[in-house]
Amino acid sequence: MQPPPPPLKKQEKAPIVVVEIDSGDDEDSVVVAQKGNKSNNNYSNKSTKDAQFQFKTPKLETPVAVAPPDSNYRPLDSRSFWKAGAFEIGPSKSTFLQGDLEHARVHPKFLHTNATSHKWAFGAIAELLDNAVDEICNGATFVKVDRIYNKKDNSPALLFQDDGGGMNPDSIRKCMSLGYSSKTSNTTIGQYGNGFKTSTMRLGADVIVFSRSSRPGQATQSVGLLSYTFLRRTGQDDVIVPMIDYDISGHWAEPIISSSQDDWSANLKTILDWSPFSSKEELMPQFEDIGSHGTKIIIFNLWLNDEGIYELNFDDDDEDIRLRDEAKSSSLQKPTKKGLELQSHISYHIRYSLRAYASILYLRKFKKFKILLRGKPVEQLHIVDELKYTEIVTYKPQIASATKEVSVATTLGFIKEAPGIGVCGFNVYHKNRLIRPFWKVTADGSSKGYGVVGVLEANFIEPAHDKQDFERSSLFFKLETRLKQMIMEYWRGHCHLVGYQPERSRQPNVQSKPTVPSPVKVADKQKQLPTSKVMHGQPVIDLSTESIEGERNIDHSNKTAIDQICEENIQLFMRCEGYMQKENELKRTIEELEKELADTRMKCTKLSLHLETQRKQKLGK
Repeated sequence: MQPPPPPLKKQEKAPIVVVEIDSGDDEDSVVVAQKGNKSNNNYSNKSTKDAQFQFKTPKLETPVAVAPPDSNYRPLDSRSFWKAGAFEIGPSKSTFLQGDLEHARVHPKFLHTNATSHKWAFGAIAELLDNAVDEICNGATFVKVDRIYNKKDNSPALLFQDDGGGMNPDSIRKCMSLGYSSKTSNTTIGQYGNGFKTSTMRLGADVIVFSRSSRPGQATQSVGLLSYTFLRRTGQDDVIVPMIDYDISGHWAEPIISSSQDDWSANLKTILDWSPFSSKEELMPQFEDIGSHGTKIIIFNLWLNDEGIYELNFDDDDEDIRLRDEAKSSSLQKPTKKGLELQSHISYHIRYSLRAYASILYLRKFKKFKILLRGKPVEQLHIVDELKYTEIVTYKPQIASATKEVSVATTLGFIKEAPGIGVCGFNVYHKNRLIRPFWKVTADGSSKGYGVVGVLEANFIEPAHDKQDFERSSLFFKLETRLKQMIMEYWRGHCHLVGYQPERSRQPNVQSKPTVPSPVKVADKQKQLPTSKVMHGQPVIDLSTESIEGERNIDHSNKTAIDQICEENIQLFMRCEGYMQKENELKRTIEELEKELADTRMKCTKLSLHLETQRKQKLGK
């Protein structure tokens, strides 16, 4: 175990920026307190009043001293992601200052716990790609994903870089906070304000962010370090995120002092001690290839698998990043002709190849934006272009809160390899982003839907936090049942086009033949066999035409029973849907009648008052 860092002298401070992460999304509930010399602050109060941070120099009972890199800069003892959160939490250190309000802390262990929402490493990478795609509205033309090396230990690191609008000091602090999202557009993918933290911490223990922003009146560049290793090694019980900012509006980079010069210098020192860059001379050139605006993310101390090998495989393909365990599990299976044919399809490749997964990750092809994976652009694949005998089916979900009727167009068709390969299912997108690839909605064992693939964009249901599935709402279950109906209807009308026999042309009395040979016939056949074979105890196998036909009939009857149950379920659901629609119509009719009755009563009351007034006037005369 690493010994605790030596305490600082009394006159020294622990000048680390404490990021108090608010779990809510309400910007108005956050207070920003700035201390120090305001005259040195080039970062205006107006620009920070909505930030989700409270900056202060904490007076810790045991101040944190950052040891030299030679003794402290090393990875965590447990390098497997799924084991990195298994450690004991020590007693909390009091950071309460007189006059301050207590706050709910975010323990560093939560960074790991929060990242476990990503079961699949490619799901985490997709989150970072989404952030770059959302920057298209700010002029982004590319996102680069590549392997680089950590200069301190020569270990591989993962690079993400885009030329979007970048982040100013305000924005990078919001990016590092939990639950904050400024994305309110219906076209942007991000919405929860959690993707950056969960995705980076899922891929590696540490991440450093470089960002340049050119806004009217001020151009800035910022560096932020979110280091699980630093927080664990120094025994922190609160999330501490060192950050530094520069004003680059002039001809040189001028530090932006938001509290004091000592605090700014301490943040820089912490970044240099715990990042891949040992000096300011190594740190600052990282901005050179960003240009006037953009963001660079470097994830280092990448996680290992249970065998102690890097989870991400950079070596098998110089133009791809692969998931080592997924690729290994597929190679262990016995190669059969059918298996090799299946492995040639995109639905199989996306399990372990980032290039394959990224090619279908977005529904609509980009016009002026590229995903550069290890130096080579990813060619986008529109799944609909790979289908034959396509048909478009319109689905209109019943959404109570919708102001207007929602209509979803679903394209169905057979894959080009049908009927040779049994790939089937729906590729469901949300706001242009793939959520569920090749979602199989038909029952296992059913022959219907074999080779049928569908594509749709379901913006009326919400994705889960990892964007690999949808929330299990009533709308989701209705969609699932409707997709089952779609695939069954398409199959009935098109299965003959790929060589399957239509259901209506089957023999009506196929099951009338005996499914199992009678015991008498089997006994008779045994008597006719040579005595020597019977005495040696060899099993008697009836290979007659009747027995083989009987086995086929058994398989066929089982599949027919499954198909029949599926059909009955769909019919029941449709009847329920019809009754629900009638119920809603009756409710609307009742509401209209009640309103009409209320209006009529009001008119009667007014008329009665009018008649009463006239009667009094006549009596008065």
